[in-house]
Amino acid sequence: MHENDISKIIVGCAIEVHRVLGGPGLLESVYEEALVFELERSGLNVQRQVFVPIIYKGNALSSPLRMDVMINNKVIVECKALITYNTIFEVQLLTYLRLTGLKLGLVINFGEALVFKGIHRVVNGL
Repeated sequence: MHENDISKIIVGCAIEVHRVLGGPGLLESVYEEALVFELERSGLNVQRQVFVPIIYKGNALSSPLRMDVMINNKVIVECKALITYNTIFEVQLLTYLRLTGLKLGLVINFGEALVFKGIHRVVNGL
């Protein structure tokens, strides 16, 4: 399955999670867990809180990268639950994509009144 096809499913699942949980106001971990449930229900291979080693000049650093959700080993999702969104989250996700060699990621801010306005697509060479 292509990254864009996966992202369409992710967006649909995020909207469902936001709708069922009643919108903003909960902890990020609650939205993340519910999103993982929906993604797995959609038949996707989902990993939560994935540790990725960071290699610096040939040495693995002792503090690995921890990503919120990885889907089908192709798309990274970073979940947020914030009133005020900061574009630095997109820059961070781009760094994650570069470190893993993946092409697509989504920052999903469940703190928005309408979650589709809180979905930010980040690409690495697509």
